[in-house]
Order: sequence, then structure tokens, then C-alpha cells
Amino acid sequence: MTLQRMDLMAVIPDAYQAVLGLEKYSRSHVDPTLYELVKLRASMINGCAYCVDMHSHDAMEAGETAQRLFGLAAWEDGPFYTDKERAALALTDEATRLGEHGVTDEVWNNATSHFTDEEVANLLVAIATINVWNRICVPTRREPAHR
Repeated sequence: MTLQRMDLMAVIPDAYQAVLGLEKYSRSHVDPTLYELVKLRASMINGCAYCVDMHSHDAMEAGETAQRLFGLAAWEDGPFYTDKERAALALTDEATRLGEHGVTDEVWNNATSHFTDEEVANLLVAIATINVWNRICVPTRREPAHR
């Protein structure tokens, strides 16, 4: 086990508050169930223990099932998600990994067939925001809460 390297909120509180502003915006503009699935999936991809812990607990407190949360590790093969959720998860995967070719037309077109332009834009902000948090928490080794 390693110790947390830095507390960004203590070192640069204005920057922390700026990211928190994006978080508050995202939380209020994306469906709560979908929001937690996207946050948890991106955090799994990025290996962020703090965010995986936080978003799995938040999702369960909001009524999400353990089966659907555990199933996120292999969401493409599991029968637990709607077509709309699958479109959002595929967008999350590609926007988080951002390979050489970015987000494919197939994934983009699928997302835009299930969501309005405004919903896709809000989903992208939510995906980008969790990636910012992951990229802060992983290098600083932010530790999950001891429950």
C-alpha cells in the first residue's frame, strides 16, 4: 500500500474548485443512473481506485444493482444494459482511451442515435470530467475511504 502523494485541494484549491464546477454541471445534466455507470466505467479503465470506490458506492446508494456494477468490467458481453446505456458506455470507452483514431464513426453514430446533441454534449463533459479526476487521483495516489 502506498501513501497519498498530494492533496490537490490543499495545494491548488482554485484549480480543484474549477474541476468541481465541471463535476457539478455534469451531475445535474446527465441521467443519474447513466452518470454513475459512465463514471465507474472510465475509472475502471484508468485504474483509479479512489473513483472506482466512490462511484460504486454512490451508484449502490442510488439503487444500482451489484450485478450491473460488477458487469461493467465486461459490459459488451453482459445482458444487463439497455441499448442507450451501451451506446454511452461505448462512447465512454473510446473517449477515455482515445486511440490513434479517436472515437470511431460507428460509436459516435450509435450515441447520436440514442441521445440528442445536447445529451451527447453533456455526456462528453461528464466523460471528460471523470478522466480529469482520474488523472489527478492516480498520480497523487488518492486513497479510497476506509469503510
